[in-house]
Amino acid sequence: MTQTCICNLGLKSDFYGFDFSKYEANVEKFVSEFSKRANVKGQFLNWVNLPQEQAKRVDEIYSLASKLKSQTGAKKLSVMGIGGSKHTVEHMLSINGLNVCQDVVEFYSDVDSASFERFLARIGGDVTSSNYMIASKSGSTFETKDGFLRIQDRLVEAYKAQGKSQAEAETMTAKHFIAVTDGNSEKSELRRTSIANGWLGDLFIHDDVGGRFSAFDDHALFTLAYAGMKKEDMVEMLEAAQAVSEKSLSSDFKCNLALKEGIFWADAKMNGIEASVHQYMGAIFENTVYWHAQMQNESVKDTLKQVAKVPDAMHHSAEAHFNPANKLVFALTVVADNGECRENAESYIDALCKSYEVSGAFFSEKVETRGMGLTPAAAGALTQLRAFATVYQEIVEKIEGGVAFPEVLDSVLQPHVEFYKKNLKGGVVVPGRISK
Repeated sequence: MTQTCICNLGLKSDFYGFDFSKYEANVEKFVSEFSKRANVKGQFLNWVNLPQEQAKRVDEIYSLASKLKSQTGAKKLSVMGIGGSKHTVEHMLSINGLNVCQDVVEFYSDVDSASFERFLARIGGDVTSSNYMIASKSGSTFETKDGFLRIQDRLVEAYKAQGKSQAEAETMTAKHFIAVTDGNSEKSELRRTSIANGWLGDLFIHDDVGGRFSAFDDHALFTLAYAGMKKEDMVEMLEAAQAVSEKSLSSDFKCNLALKEGIFWADAKMNGIEASVHQYMGAIFENTVYWHAQMQNESVKDTLKQVAKVPDAMHHSAEAHFNPANKLVFALTVVADNGECRENAESYIDALCKSYEVSGAFFSEKVETRGMGLTPAAAGALTQLRAFATVYQEIVEKIEGGVAFPEVLDSVLQPHVEFYKKNLKGGVVVPGRISK
């Protein structure tokens, strides 16, 4: 067993059935390749030091959240965005034990009529009861713009029904919105809309931070603040995430957990393991699985890793996982249980670990909890760790395989997403169009 502990950050991992020694000679190369690209313009690794930069803006973010609430009186926030603009926020809310009853934050990211009606029902059929955070880097994402325009029209009509003039209704409507987009109005249609309509404040999706790596960008932090996260907890979370960045760029292999996880997954892929499995245990991780799956699909660019929550997925997946004919590697993320279910939970986890150990290479990851979520430090550490490990997987595969590196790492780009987007253009879809 190999153990790596960042206990001061609330996270510990134990590796079983895996020999890291064959990779130790290249540790310096792995770390050097990452380090020389980190925070360099155009490398899409600006998220490496984003936590420490965001810590400087915590007061500003909390002030904006307070102002948005006060200028409309609406208690709810509806997040309108797709991909990283949605999954990172869902993940961050859940692991921090916020919005558990879904009474503060709602999400809308669909384009069909039934889903839109369901969203309206969740806000009680009253569009004035919610504020709206519109998140899109370009500001022209079809899915997001379509929902935004529908809500904007309904807000205007709702205020006119209260006796407001068209101009008054439009002014009142504008008070419900805040944009998270590119800071440059020449690049972002949404930024131009925000300026023209006098929307509140400036929230940004930072340059060179891809959506799946944006868990500490403005859309996530603003939502956490709106949902009631204590300011000191946000600072602690950001400081822990930055500490992981420092450990993850260290050549001290003993404390570089991100590199170890990257090596673990890379080794499986290079040795012909057809599928890998990362299980998360508990409701805390209900939304983490969607974010992690997005990270896998967009960065590793295959669909071979199974990411799921247990116990839900345990029973029906066990038949495949523990079939000797299927060669797999496993990871299991669990929380440190201190409550009334502790004995059963620990025994259940122990049984799973024993099963995984005899079925393939395996690592278990335990994170500290507080109340219904992780500790702020553990939330920050776990989230930043996932980003680093994902990129390290590519670096390890290329160096070990003698493959030349591209100008920008494949794991941080997503060129293939344009394949479907090009078919949406040319008038095929029109945001906000009312069907006859």
